[in-house]
Amino acid sequence: MTHTEFVAAYCEKRITVQFDPALAGKFLSARLLLPLFMLPVLGAGVALALLGHVWIGLTVIALGIVAPRLLKRSAPHFLLTQALKDETVFNDLVRAGIVNVAETHTTTAGTPKATP
Repeated sequence: MTHTEFVAAYCEKRITVQFDPALAGKFLSARLLLPLFMLPVLGAGVALALLGHVWIGLTVIALGIVAPRLLKRSAPHFLLTQALKDETVFNDLVRAGIVNVAETHTTTAGTPKATP
């Protein structure tokens, strides 16, 4: 499936898109270089704590730990948004096996039913 077919099918609700949450979190972490973001923030928090600003330092440390985890947790939604906008991201996700696209068939009651 090409990117243009993917976008058109998603907008028309002819497909369902499923992500592997663990792989999506790892992919997003690598793509955004989250470990490189986390280390300087933790270092700044430790420095603030050692310089006497204990509560501010602990707050910065907590943000340095919590922010990347929250980003990883919301990775599937973020990656779906990016995949709809950028063909390169879509191709990378498909190649990595992170996204599973299934056609949606309509049952007799008129409600969509996903098939793998």
